[in-house]
Amino acid sequence: MSGNEADRPERPSEVDGTAHLFRALGKIIKVLRKNAGLSQTELAEITHCSEDLISSIERGVRTPQPDFLIRVDPVLRAGGVLIAAVDDVREALARARVRHPDWFRSFARAEAEAVALHYYEVQAVPGLLQTEAYARAVMRHRRPVWDEQTIEKWVADRLARQSLLDKWPPTTISFVLEEAILRRPTGGRSVLREQLHRIMEIASRRTVHLQVMPLRWEEHPSLDGAFTLLTPPGRREVAYTEIYGHARLITAPEEVGVYSDRYGIIRAQALTPRESLELIEKMLGEL
Repeated sequence: MSGNEADRPERPSEVDGTAHLFRALGKIIKVLRKNAGLSQTELAEITHCSEDLISSIERGVRTPQPDFLIRVDPVLRAGGVLIAAVDDVREALARARVRHPDWFRSFARAEAEAVALHYYEVQAVPGLLQTEAYARAVMRHRRPVWDEQTIEKWVADRLARQSLLDKWPPTTISFVLEEAILRRPTGGRSVLREQLHRIMEIASRRTVHLQVMPLRWEEHPSLDGAFTLLTPPGRREVAYTEIYGHARLITAPEEVGVYSDRYGIIRAQALTPRESLELIEKMLGEL
């Protein structure tokens, strides 16, 4: 997230009241945590999530997921108050999902429900990893130009998707990112620095597997674009591709198999997770 949340513009979700609900819940959780004598770090450890998530929820920046409210209610001795809000949160999240454009909606729904997600990206940091400042920079520089209200709506929707990083039990998630993505100073050096720190924080979690494909490798099995592999609950793996707003959710087993094979080769060629973190740390030292 950007370092100055107090100065950020209001998000479009405030039009339907959902942002007010999430801010109110964040304030309640903060008061209950302090009354319980717990630090953000301690609450994060008890609830199996990140300290960054706890902080973001308390500030109203991130959405408290229903399973989080159910887990945290007894820990904070809330007496069922937070559990009572679960249905309202589910309804608010359903409204938020409707805000995605038609061409993206099927993927957003599949992504939220998937038991496994694997992302290969060649152009920009994937939405699940983006900071607020990076996401806004990406959307400000697109063509044709969007108005400010549309930009803020898309930023809010993109950040809302990131809640699946904190689900428990966790979704199986992996990323392979081209090194060039991490070197492009999208939004400027300070935005890139914050973005690299965010990637390192997420990549350090034991629930996430992140690798970097180095520029120096001569061989490459997928130079024709990014793709995502998803495994819906109780169903076969599917693939998703997108270019200039034209999306494809691929279900044919033979075609999905092509992308699955490519991803396996890409992961084998990429740097290991440890080597990837070392490379990102080196990049930070160069900024």
